[in-house]
Amino acid sequence: MLAGLLGIGGGVIIIPVLVFVFGHQGVDHDVIMHVAIGTSLATIVTTSLSSIRVHQRHQAIDWRLFRAITPGIIIGGMLGAAIAKQLGGTTLQIIFALFMLLVAAQMALSRQPSAHRALPGTAGTVIAGVLIGAVATLMGVGGGSMSVPYMTWCNVDVRRAVATSAAIGLPIAVTGALSYMVSGWNTPHLPPWSVGYVNLPAFVGVVVASTAVAPIGAALTHRIPPLLLRRVFAVLLVVLGIRMLIG
Repeated sequence: MLAGLLGIGGGVIIIPVLVFVFGHQGVDHDVIMHVAIGTSLATIVTTSLSSIRVHQRHQAIDWRLFRAITPGIIIGGMLGAAIAKQLGGTTLQIIFALFMLLVAAQMALSRQPSAHRALPGTAGTVIAGVLIGAVATLMGVGGGSMSVPYMTWCNVDVRRAVATSAAIGLPIAVTGALSYMVSGWNTPHLPPWSVGYVNLPAFVGVVVASTAVAPIGAALTHRIPPLLLRRVFAVLLVVLGIRMLIG
């Protein structure tokens, strides 16, 4: 509902919720963050497909930019998962909590970088894709909090940036989910019904519930002031971020 309400990916909410749920179920602390992130990326595969379908109806996706940035996204996605594998659960949790606080600040201020340059050439676009893919996969999110500001900074219309970002979320999610499955294969102390670092019951639960209520959240956006929504959500992210740091 929050993703539909605010037009953001649900990863920043899904991950802390899964961390709390897995914690109460007694899942080993060393793998909780990895499983939460891997499962979040798997759910983003379905939500990004839904978003792409909607944006494509309005012909808003820049497929040329999508094709240019995707190779870097794939490389960065594998790199992010490899980095996550080397980090302990506590370190990964601290990094994610700090990331949440940065996203909260961005949402509360409602600022986008000023557009003052054109998109780079092939090499620059691939490098940008590597960076966005690595951070997004490391944090278990679709990358919109990075790709939208990057594209608007490069003079891409904000509506086109949002639509293209939704499309970019698909290779991020597919690469990330597969990488977390492989890197977590045969890891001890995983919760039951896990394929590597992707937990299937959590994946199904999140996908079924989020698919049902996301349209409700999207409908509510027309009834509530968007700036108020963003600031309330920023406060929620700060509370969750601090809770994860304390935990």
